[in-house]
Amino acid sequence: MSLLQQFDAGGARLTMLPERALLWPEHAMLVVADVHFGKAAAFRAGGIPVPHGTTRANLDLLDILIERHAARHIVFLGDFLHARAARAEATLAALADWRARHTALRLTLVRGNHDRHAGDPPAGLGIEAVDEPWRLGPLAFCHHPQTVHGAFAIVGHLHPVYRLAAGGDALRLPCFVIDGNWAMLPAFGAFTGGYRIEPQPGQRIFLAAEDRILQLDN
Repeated sequence: MSLLQQFDAGGARLTMLPERALLWPEHAMLVVADVHFGKAAAFRAGGIPVPHGTTRANLDLLDILIERHAARHIVFLGDFLHARAARAEATLAALADWRARHTALRLTLVRGNHDRHAGDPPAGLGIEAVDEPWRLGPLAFCHHPQTVHGAFAIVGHLHPVYRLAAGGDALRLPCFVIDGNWAMLPAFGAFTGGYRIEPQPGQRIFLAAEDRILQLDN
């Protein structure tokens, strides 16, 4: 059994990755949603003690995916920075250092609701910030869940998770949700939380479970 799962999106063949990202091999493109860089720093700035290191964990995971899949382009589906308070010196320094190691990588941010408050990323990061929907070929990249006329929408925003229960045990796993004309990605960020979803008629749920993608039987 393949550890990954592919699906057709209006003629584009996309691969779901267990690292909560999407791969479009034809364009050597990675798509991630809701990274929320600096969220932990913003919480600490508000006096809430939360762990350090989430920005580094997110960047390290991006490094792994870039190398593994020879990615040349990353599309961020909104909420790149969590808030204005996320522009902590350590967070921006980590992002600048990461960018300096990937100067040839194309980066596109489709603005989300948090980006409106946090502002666009610093110009030195070389990230093209665009409004939704941002279209490429048969796909429309969006932050908010929506349908886009004449395109298959790739969306984020809700941080979908699915609750598995067996006996007295329960587990929440991030998941991809695929409908007839859109697909929703789980949150990529390591400190983002999740919104529990239940599959609606016609929808397919794919669980991101450690090293594999598992389709939910519904």
